[in-house]
Amino acid sequence: MNIAINEMMETIRMVQMENLDIRTVTMGISLSDCADSDFEKMNKRVYEKITGYAGRLKSVAEEVEKEYGIPIVNKRISVTPIAEILGNATKEQAIELAKTLDKAAKVLGVDFIGGYSALVHKGITKGDQTLLDALPEALSVTERVCSSISVATTRTGINMDAVGLMGKIIKEAAERTKDQNGLACAKLVVFSNPVEDNPFMAGAFHGTGEGEVVLNVGVSGPGVVLNALRRHPDADLGQVADVIKKTVFKITRAGELIGRVVADRLDVPFGIMDLSLAPTNAMNDSVAEILEEIGLERVGTHGTIAALALMNDAVKKGGAMASSYVGGLSGAFIPVSEDEGMIRGIMDNALTLSKLEAMTCVCSVGLDMIALSGEATAETLSAIIADEAAIGMINKKTTAVRVIPVPGKKEGDMVEFGGLLGRAPVLGVNAFSSEKFIRRGGRIPAPLQSLIN
Repeated sequence: MNIAINEMMETIRMVQMENLDIRTVTMGISLSDCADSDFEKMNKRVYEKITGYAGRLKSVAEEVEKEYGIPIVNKRISVTPIAEILGNATKEQAIELAKTLDKAAKVLGVDFIGGYSALVHKGITKGDQTLLDALPEALSVTERVCSSISVATTRTGINMDAVGLMGKIIKEAAERTKDQNGLACAKLVVFSNPVEDNPFMAGAFHGTGEGEVVLNVGVSGPGVVLNALRRHPDADLGQVADVIKKTVFKITRAGELIGRVVADRLDVPFGIMDLSLAPTNAMNDSVAEILEEIGLERVGTHGTIAALALMNDAVKKGGAMASSYVGGLSGAFIPVSEDEGMIRGIMDNALTLSKLEAMTCVCSVGLDMIALSGEATAETLSAIIADEAAIGMINKKTTAVRVIPVPGKKEGDMVEFGGLLGRAPVLGVNAFSSEKFIRRGGRIPAPLQSLIN
């Protein structure tokens, strides 16, 4: 890549003044060849393969970070969905394997390891069921293991039996970590139409269509976009879209350069650039504040969905212009606990759970890092998942649910999760029951959009 001197100077400004960072470099590792009917052999192979491939990930990323002056905030690993290699393993062995993943992550010094996952959008295999049974305990006894469960796709419809199970699993995981405000749920994502190359947690896994090992990069720059828009206070909406697109082009260029250098020094293939505007708790690093800069008095008011659609589309166009390998979930994340603007919108009664759900129709993911009243039932949680899965299925897009029913907390309380996960106001849920709907089970058939051959 040929980088001009003016691009370098702009990048320096974006890093020093506008919170530009490489949010994550995530090494995807296939564990397909680790499967073995002898659990002890499989457990050992998994640990050795992960530590073998990712042994230098942290040190190389830190070396490149210092050399180029662009922060690489997180170093992460994603692996083959673990349910696919469990075979006849028991629930206890599945929990032991989660501990092995956690141990590998700690030894390597990475932030998270994703892929304690199952793809159950059409049915549940024996290995899938074992992982689901183990999930609440596995997430509560590990620190860095993340899980994602696929319950729906446009091609298959929605597996409502799996959706029903996930409500119970989330509820149990919250109870097991009630002394930490249900923190285990922050490491669990329920997907519709998941992608195989997502570098962001908690939803990352190394898909079966991927190679032996790959390096995927996630770049985030809400602060850069926000500052760019502040320099154009009188632009019309078409010009706003153009400013966002050009800014994202620059962010993507910087991110791909760093990602390719890291991949080259690790001698692994470069995979994709995920250009997602993912906020942090830092000042002026908020997706909500971008929407407010576009013209909303407070995120959540009328016009929020239109502004979000404009921004998300411009982000994708800018990324696609800058790189031939844009992938993952590229667009905009709206995690409540990690975005001060979103928190402010809820506290000012501008932003509600229903509005957040509506926003997921046009953003990159779904209901993300939302604290719910501990009184929310398992069936209510399942119904929230079903609604979000339906949005993804019908619109042929990825949607996800990462909600935390905080034990002992009620609507209006504030809970702290710490670190990157931040804090969140507790939202209430609809008082009317969805229990009969969830208990029906079965599958919601795939929509007409699935018949594309």
